[in-house]
Amino acid sequence: MRRLNRIPHLTRASWRTATSAIALAIGLTLVTAGPASASFWAPQHGGSPNADRIHTLYAVVFGVGVVIFIAVFGALVYAMVKFRARPGAVAEQLHGNTRLEIGWTAGAAAIVLVLGIVTFLMLPGIRNPDNSDKDGFDVSQYQTAKDKDLLPPNGQSLNIDVNGQQYAWRFTYPDKDADRQNNVQSYEEMVVPTGTTVTLDIRSSDVGHAWWIPQLGGKADALPGYTNHTWFKVPAKALRNDDERENGRVFKGNCAELCGRNHANMTAQVRAVTPAKFQEWLDRQSADLVAAHEAAVKFRQEQQQSDKAEAAAAAAVDSDTTSADPSAPSTDSAAPAGAER
Repeated sequence: MRRLNRIPHLTRASWRTATSAIALAIGLTLVTAGPASASFWAPQHGGSPNADRIHTLYAVVFGVGVVIFIAVFGALVYAMVKFRARPGAVAEQLHGNTRLEIGWTAGAAAIVLVLGIVTFLMLPGIRNPDNSDKDGFDVSQYQTAKDKDLLPPNGQSLNIDVNGQQYAWRFTYPDKDADRQNNVQSYEEMVVPTGTTVTLDIRSSDVGHAWWIPQLGGKADALPGYTNHTWFKVPAKALRNDDERENGRVFKGNCAELCGRNHANMTAQVRAVTPAKFQEWLDRQSADLVAAHEAAVKFRQEQQQSDKAEAAAAAAVDSDTTSADPSAPSTDSAAPAGAER
């Protein structure tokens, strides 16, 4: 009687069919997949040293994974072909191979150990800011992060406050004093100088958000009541042509945390410009801020004067109306007692 639990023999046609099905499934997955802010096989990079290091670490882990996959899949295919069922063949009964079991256990432990060592060796370069380049923006006169552990080795960075709000990002720039009420602010677009280390204090005014510009590094959560920190530095060579050196290069991103009904509209972008262009932009924003303040003060003064004039006019009208009313009591004094009649 034919055994029903026997593994069927795979013919060449079956292998071709299975291989075609797998290839088709992979192709459909790649075609229908949405954008994930990454290259074909790794995260985006090229905008900042920490993003480049994240990409390198990913490449190392990916390469090790590919080697393991090829080895395991190759061994599996080899075993399926070499030890496939044959008419009249009886499978040899094995009770384990101690050396083989020790070998693959030790090999897996060695792989994990190597990946762990590589990760912890590269992690400080990802987390800790680098110094600004020599041709970067001079930040020595500006307020910077208070915690020395969040600063580059030379203790100087352009520290920008990033505040997530439903549904926009607000950026507050440092200035030469400790009063934050007169600081330059912008929404949605952050302008930064090239060659300059930028440290970010990331927080939220309402719900959970996440700051993420893929080409400038990993994402950082923006949470109410808590401040997260990250950094990036766009090198001068990132401005690749005359147009970008004139107008800047834009790195786009978005909120990476579902934060409400308009989450998809909460985009963000960083525009990197030369230090000279950044100084021009900063001066222009400062001048606009002063002009807006002066205009607001002038408007309030004019409004107060107008309100006073209207109040005086209303009082005068009330006085004239009272004088012209015959039913109003006389203001003449009564005759003294005993006076001549």
